[in-house]
Amino acid sequence: MRKLAAAFLLCAGVALAQLPDFYKTVDRLIWVVEDMDATLEGLKKLGFTNLRDSGEVELTYSVYRAKPAEGTMRFASGRFADVAVHWIQPTGGANAFEDFLKTHKSGVFSLVHRAPSKEAYEQELARLKDLGVGVLQSGFLETDAGNIHYAFLNTAPEGKYILGLIHFPSTDEGPLAIAPDNPSSLRVSQYAFAVKELEPVSKFWAKLGFPEMTYTQGKLSDLRYKGEPGQFEMRLGWQRHGQVPYEWIQSLQGPDTYRDHMAKHGEGFHHLGINVESMDEEVARWASLGFPEVQSGGWGDKGQPGSGRFTYVDAQSLGGVDIELLWSLRQKPGQPIRPTRRR
Repeated sequence: MRKLAAAFLLCAGVALAQLPDFYKTVDRLIWVVEDMDATLEGLKKLGFTNLRDSGEVELTYSVYRAKPAEGTMRFASGRFADVAVHWIQPTGGANAFEDFLKTHKSGVFSLVHRAPSKEAYEQELARLKDLGVGVLQSGFLETDAGNIHYAFLNTAPEGKYILGLIHFPSTDEGPLAIAPDNPSSLRVSQYAFAVKELEPVSKFWAKLGFPEMTYTQGKLSDLRYKGEPGQFEMRLGWQRHGQVPYEWIQSLQGPDTYRDHMAKHGEGFHHLGINVESMDEEVARWASLGFPEVQSGGWGDKGQPGSGRFTYVDAQSLGGVDIELLWSLRQKPGQPIRPTRRR
């Protein structure tokens, strides 16, 4: 009986474990691309001009799947809207970025969280290891202020994206520094993923202490897919542990952009959501720059508070993702859209 009670308490402790506060913020994205020139050119067209191209760099002081990692890559840094990003174009070698490119083609490789201290960084790696999650690739970068330590966890098989951790020795971010300027004035309002089933993914992240998903499935209107009337339907899972919500999408009926994405890239990161003040003007602007509408629709009672519109634009040329433009009747300039919009 005592053993059963202890086992119950251990399971409850894991399920109720509180995440470290640093998971409330995504510090930066690691975004693997096939063609850096095309990516940077497209970003600049859209007004994302806060970019720094570091050219080709060599991977050093890194371990991949418990063996020394090696390879070269083209490396660029900057912001997509208000989100800090490192873009990587692998050019050879044995490392996680190269294997991601071979398996998924372009796409967001990792959402990275910043630990406030080396101790917190190591404690979190140890906690995840105890929960059965090992390190996929880790390493450090030398700076004048000390070493920057980073780790990418092996969460993709069950969690569908790679969780990243990083620790900087001080306010000096060295070669990973990204200026805070956001010339586009746009803000990212959601990180979204396309998966075949929601419940197994929710269960995996809950095991690590993340909140279980809440689910919504509501009636949509004015559906369009690739210029024709749409028949798609989806079920959504939501995680709200951070400042920007995570949207998980399970396609129930297609064709749709989610099935298209999984056919090309597999399950995983699908799109970045951006609030807009005028849907028609913004859709026209993106289309004029080479990013046409691929899917759209509305939610709620049209013309009534709480209703809104969504449009996906084909941004695959930026690096294997789509962009979702979001407009809500209750939205005010600079105010994020509530993620319960599609009930």
